[in-house]
Amino acid sequence: MAQQISKDMIIADIIKLDADLIPVLLSSGMHCIGCPSAQGESLEEAAMVHGIDPNHLEAVLNDFLAAKNA
Repeated sequence: MAQQISKDMIIADIIKLDADLIPVLLSSGMHCIGCPSAQGESLEEAAMVHGIDPNHLEAVLNDFLAAKNA
């Protein structure tokens, strides 16, 4: 079974899980990929800072992984 992304995961850990998620994050408005905050900020925290719905972003990332692993 493929790994699932959760809102409490640290952005750096999400990227380590699958670097192909970087363009998904960028296209969603998360331009903090290289930011030092990405090393300690959860997906939910970063989404809120960027004005993005964390539930929607979590779903987009998981949909991408599901499609990739199908």
